[in-house]
Amino acid sequence: MVNLAALGDAILAGERAALARAITLAESRRADHREQAQVLLSRLLPHTGKAIRVGITGVPGVGKSTTIDALGSYLTSQGHKVAVLAVDPSSTRSGGSILGDKTRMAQLAVDPNAYIRPSPSSGTLGGVAAKTRETMLLCEAAGFDVILVETVGVGQSETAVADLTDFFLVLMLPNAGDELQGIKKGIIELADMLAVNKADGEGATAARAAAAQYKAALHILAPTSPLWSTPVVTISGLTGAGLDALWAKIEEHRNRFEAKGLIAEKRRRQDVKWIWAMVQDRLQAKLRHDPALKARTPKLEAAVAAGEMAPTAAADEIARALGL
Repeated sequence: MVNLAALGDAILAGERAALARAITLAESRRADHREQAQVLLSRLLPHTGKAIRVGITGVPGVGKSTTIDALGSYLTSQGHKVAVLAVDPSSTRSGGSILGDKTRMAQLAVDPNAYIRPSPSSGTLGGVAAKTRETMLLCEAAGFDVILVETVGVGQSETAVADLTDFFLVLMLPNAGDELQGIKKGIIELADMLAVNKADGEGATAARAAAAQYKAALHILAPTSPLWSTPVVTISGLTGAGLDALWAKIEEHRNRFEAKGLIAEKRRRQDVKWIWAMVQDRLQAKLRHDPALKARTPKLEAAVAAGEMAPTAAADEIARALGL
């Protein structure tokens, strides 16, 4: 049995081993571990909520990990404690995770004021690990004042990161024409800032041109708030150029919205959404672990695949078994 009081005290003291143990507990699918994690989170909740939470997404190849490594290192040099929650793609066959972020974030991996926690998405909607929110709260309790959440990539479901964070940063590539065609409009509408990466060397000119095109494109979209018009900046995750200006914009957003009480209001709305995310998670857990359902669902799937049963009838049977 875990000594939750001692574990909580160790987390508040900033002990990294205790933080890692608590996150592992929160990520566990075992019912007893989940109960222990909830008790621990309840104890630590008064010590959370003070960090700046930034979600970072972008198409594969845009340089998310390189940029986060450089940005995190800049922030620790300014006196911040930075936690990076990097959600890795899971294997659709095994559910395993590539977990390569620690190798891609070489500076932060050895920085005493940074903490990187890779975790598999395990098919979770939004590319955000099921327990990312709990992990974020645990990191805040351990004294980290900046939380960077890196998602798998840009897609319809990756917008879930916007429901976890205060600020949503979308990284873009310099080839604006292709990007404007391929990027999801919904992602752009949720973005608090666009940053054109790889603005270094020969790519600098292309990045500036792309930024101008993105700015023009944003004019046709209504701003998400009268307090904020989505800025477009150029950066280089490779050289660190522009990261100071990028962070200054994030702080400006924080100060404006916090002064009006809008950060707290947004987090309350996110907490309501969290309820339903947890309900969905528990329904899926019951489907995975209930003996009768585990035995019956493969037969239903086979019957539907063979054309012997309508999908609606199979869904109705599963719903009845769940008591719905």
